[in-house]
Parts: sequence; C-alpha cells; structure tokens
Amino acid sequence: MFHKEGFTIIIISFALVVITALVVDHFVALKWLKNLLQISLLVVLVLVLQFFRNPSRPPLMYSAAVVSPVDGKVVIVKEVHEPEYFNGPRLQVSIFMSPLNVHVTRYPVTGEVVFSKYHPGKYLVAWHPKSSTLNERTTIVVKNPKFGEVLYRQIAGAVARRIVNYAKVGDKAIQGTDAGFIKFGSRVDVFLPIGTDILVAEGQKVKGGIDLIAEKFAN
Repeated sequence: MFHKEGFTIIIISFALVVITALVVDHFVALKWLKNLLQISLLVVLVLVLQFFRNPSRPPLMYSAAVVSPVDGKVVIVKEVHEPEYFNGPRLQVSIFMSPLNVHVTRYPVTGEVVFSKYHPGKYLVAWHPKSSTLNERTTIVVKNPKFGEVLYRQIAGAVARRIVNYAKVGDKAIQGTDAGFIKFGSRVDVFLPIGTDILVAEGQKVKGGIDLIAEKFAN
C-alpha cells in the first residue's frame, strides 16, 4: 500500500525506469554493464516504492497516552522553551526520519486542531538543533481533553523539499490517523505539558501510530 502523495512520483519513476532499461538493452553491448545498469535502475525503483509505502495501522485511541506521530529514531528528549505558540516551557520529543523510514505523519492525540501554520525556511540537516526554528516547517496544535494543547511540528531536512500538512483549524484529529507527509528525510518535534511522563529515550526507534511516547496519569 502506497501513500497518495507518492502516486505521481511512482508512476513517473516507473515510466522512466522502463524507458531507460529499454534504451540500455538496445544500445549497451557489454553484457556485464547492461546487467549492472538494469539492476541499478531496479534498485532506484524499489527505493522510491519503499519510501512512499503506507502500512495500514488502525488507530490506537489511547486517551491517556501520546502515540508517536512518525517512524524514526528519537533524537531529543528534554525540557525546552517553546517560543512560537506557548511561549513557555514544554517537554520536547523529537523523532528523526531517514529516507528509509515510513514518512507518513499521524496525529499523536485525538482532539480539535486549534492552530496550523506553515513557515518557509532553510534546509539544514534535520538533526541540527536550529532546524526546529530555521527550517521549512509546519506547526500544528491539537487540543486534547487529557493533555490540553499538544503541539507537533513537521520539519523539512537537507533532502526534503516538500511538507504536506492536512491539519486545518477546526478539524477533528483522530489519534494515529493520517495527518500529512514529508518527502525525503525529515524530523517531527512533539511538545507536551510539563509533568507528562515520557516513555521513550534518545536513541530509541519508534513506529508512528503504534509506539507510545508519553502518557499522563490522573492526579
């Protein structure tokens, strides 16, 4: 199953690979070189297909937990000052996605989308500390009955050149469902209220819509 954001690229890539393979077969005489080029073309096609894969993951619907919005590796877990929306302290969990990860962005909690804003910017490597405020990015805030307002930020990386965000103010966000896509390497930051119990550590690998990254117990 592939994400709809990849349909055009997949079709174009398939056509180019087929045409190039036919040209190679017709004009390249050396058998070893012909085989090498055709295998290389097949590898390129497989990489494009795996990048846009969209595995089916039914929503978890955990009211007292935050689900990872993306697949990837946790690179930051710390208390920070969030300047754009809260202008105050929050707990930040950042997840880096390599080009080999699934790049679907999923809603971390259920609630109402109360803020959604796109920012043009630079294309620093996604793990750079300043990428959260300097890179091309979108900021989305979902108001949840248990956690209050949860902010997540899609950040373009050095290779990514397009962020797709489906969240619009007033939308109903359903935890674990499709909220967007980032093409070719990126990062997502999640900002949670102080006092939230973080369930992940730096260096840990997580899967979007499956692994829990935080929870909040009743006082």
